[in-house]
Amino acid sequence: MQETWRWFGPDDPISLRNIVQAGATGVVTSLHHVPTGEVWPQQDVLQRKAEIEAHGMNWAVVESLPVHNDIKTRSGNYIQLIDNYKQSLRRIGEAGIEVVCYNFMPVVDWTRTSLSYSLPNGAQALRFEMTDFAAYDVYMLQRDGAIADYDPVLLEKARQRFDAMSAAERALLEQNIIAGLPGGEGSYDREGIKTAIAQFIELGTEGMRSNLYAFLDEVVPVAEEAGVRLCIHPDDPPFTLFGLPRVVSTADDARAILDRVPSPCNGLTLCAGSFGARADNDLVGMVREFGPVIHFVHLRNVRREADGSFYESDHLDGDNDMVGLIGALLDEERRREDEGRSDRIPMRPDHGHLMEGEASGAVNPGYSYVGRMKGLAELRGVMCAMESMRNRTP
Repeated sequence: MQETWRWFGPDDPISLRNIVQAGATGVVTSLHHVPTGEVWPQQDVLQRKAEIEAHGMNWAVVESLPVHNDIKTRSGNYIQLIDNYKQSLRRIGEAGIEVVCYNFMPVVDWTRTSLSYSLPNGAQALRFEMTDFAAYDVYMLQRDGAIADYDPVLLEKARQRFDAMSAAERALLEQNIIAGLPGGEGSYDREGIKTAIAQFIELGTEGMRSNLYAFLDEVVPVAEEAGVRLCIHPDDPPFTLFGLPRVVSTADDARAILDRVPSPCNGLTLCAGSFGARADNDLVGMVREFGPVIHFVHLRNVRREADGSFYESDHLDGDNDMVGLIGALLDEERRREDEGRSDRIPMRPDHGHLMEGEASGAVNPGYSYVGRMKGLAELRGVMCAMESMRNRTP
């Protein structure tokens, strides 16, 4: 697999030089300054690509080319927005960038309740705490119908948690949930998110799924012409939040998407942390089944709890079988070589713990330098050991 690193552009506190020193050969980035829905300027694409190549790396994956909410709901000016998306895909292809990651999550992208969960060793991790989320949804946001989405025991815990929160704690919880996290498509205020939630709830799961299929019908042929492999990112977390529809949370969801528009350019981003936040998702089995159209991999691990809560653990020390997953991915790459395919699978160490030395500096949540470098080193060690063993096998 190609070792890559997510970079948020010139304003990222981690520089391209830092990424080179971490040992990555590819960069995963986007044009974050271009508003969602607008056509990517060709000059900006080429300039970003040249910046990366000047440091001896390649722009391995666009993460992401975001899908406007009006496309997801097929409302407003969605026809023009889809045309804009196609034009951006063409420009990405013309620049020689072959992989585009995107998501079809409603309203909010990846969601966490704590960005500084303390671990026993003093490092900080990202955490999704179901009690805190319910406390926000029911008692702070006061979403219509929210009470019906939680069992009585959890509701009582959420009420007690909410009552015990200070004003500052409540404000921080709201900021973590709705203000937008790195790589997301934007942020909301409280009334804005309530309006957006109501629109998607009215659409429903089948309506959301139908709109995704309609989007793919439009853009996959353009991706084929442009030489771009699309890979959808799973829901994060992979279960409903705010009563919203979810359509990319399970192996069944992935299978339906791939079957609906069969094409080498309609593929998956296998995010181990997102799919792996559900115990019923067999990550190794998913690689065995969907391997030919897995175009990008996020390698991170989680510790799951019975109520749906989880925190992001060390890359090799969580509930997901990271060693088995890497082995399956290396098998897929070898299968591609035997088939005559030249495309490797870009991987990146997804998220990382915030170590004490970085805690006082400017760091994007989940995207510390030392924490991700530690994760990349661990994952690289597993890959190198497996490759060495395979090369010795007669």
